[in-house]
Amino acid sequence: MSAAKLLLVEDDPALSELLEYRFQNEGYQVRSTGDGDEAMVLASEDVPDLIILDWMIEGTSGIEVCRRLRRDKETAHVPIIMLTAREAEDDRVRGLEIGADDYMTKPFSPRELLARVAAVMRRIRPALAGETIEVGDIKLDPVAHKVQRRGKALQLGPTEYRLLKFFMESPGRVFSRGQLLDGVWGTGSDIELRTVDVHIRRLRKAIGVEGAKDPIRTVRSAGYALEAA
Repeated sequence: MSAAKLLLVEDDPALSELLEYRFQNEGYQVRSTGDGDEAMVLASEDVPDLIILDWMIEGTSGIEVCRRLRRDKETAHVPIIMLTAREAEDDRVRGLEIGADDYMTKPFSPRELLARVAAVMRRIRPALAGETIEVGDIKLDPVAHKVQRRGKALQLGPTEYRLLKFFMESPGRVFSRGQLLDGVWGTGSDIELRTVDVHIRRLRKAIGVEGAKDPIRTVRSAGYALEAA
């Protein structure tokens, strides 16, 4: 399997050099920049498997870079781990609400960051390689476009399939209706937010099997998440 592609966005030269060295030693392909605007260009030119993003960087801020990456269909799925010196709970919550998958406060242990990145890569690698994705008792074959639950083949429409795949690539993560709209339908879509709710209902019906609980969790005022059943 090819090496995972990592985009490191950190404007502290010493820390950036250290992290780049550590990740390259672990077999990652690393590109790095300390500038938010360049980070978005690099991400669009060659979509990385994971992004490590500092909050306070030159040019466009890390939080705005995260927001824009999440609104771009090509990078909406890419896991983002944010680095910051901000310790306030409100800042952490804001970063996660914007779309970050994880959050580390400086100073931190490079070893812990390596471990967190490795954990994310173990989760997303099946999807990158075209292998079967499993979340709880649901299995999705991205090559054959087939879905099973508890051994039973499920019949999903094209939109419900894309929606389920989007969820399964980030299990447990809460997506707002806007994020689902951008990630599944694309940023140029003129579909209304209410349409997302309609397809969520259809997806719930399509993956429902007797004796199994609904794996799609509704988070009030936030959106939806796929939990392991």
